Amino acid sequence: MQFSKQKGFTLVEIAIVLVIVGLLIGGVLKGQEMITNAKLKRIESDNAGIAAAMFSYQDRYLQLPGDDDGASARFSLYTDGVNDPLPADINGNSDGSITGLWVAAADTETANFWKHLRAAGLIPGGGDDDTQPTNAYGGNIGLRDGSLLIAGHVTIFGSIEGPIASIIEARLDDSNPQTGRIQASSTVAEMDAGAASTDAAYVDSDRYFMAFRL
Repeated sequence: MQFSKQKGFTLVEIAIVLVIVGLLIGGVLKGQEMITNAKLKRIESDNAGIAAAMFSYQDRYLQLPGDDDGASARFSLYTDGVNDPLPADINGNSDGSITGLWVAAADTETANFWKHLRAAGLIPGGGDDDTQPTNAYGGNIGLRDGSLLIAGHVTIFGSIEGPIASIIEARLDDSNPQTGRIQASSTVAEMDAGAASTDAAYVDSDRYFMAFRL
């Protein structure tokens, strides 16, 4: 009886395969890191862009968008005879505070914030559109006066993954979701309250609503 000889891999061939596998894994990890960094930068740039638009509106009209009590007369699209809104639905009360829920209900100052900015040409879209932008993680972006323990106007970014929220805090604030100019909660209802977040630390498996003081 004859036995066939099976040729195995040489050490050199195995080494080459391991190098290729290592390069593939390294490429995947590097790609994931680049995607994460791009999303982080988008969150930061979106926040800076909203702040710049708000202050540009204030410089131009001496009113805050959303809180502007002259918006119905200021922009022609609100008086062009086509689906004109009632002044009470488009104007604010000019008290210096953009009020309303951060996930904005129609005809509130937090909803009209986006309409006024669009009517002024400071962000893309039409002046009758109060749709809130979305962030890199698919959550809404909102703005209101105060959130958690932050006084003053804040932008709020929803559905931020725990590891990303932790990185943002470490880069821009004090790493604590309950203190500082950036605060966060894993509970959406807490973002419209004036009490401390119930989250004492970031958890990787949770998603967060993050408030940035402007």
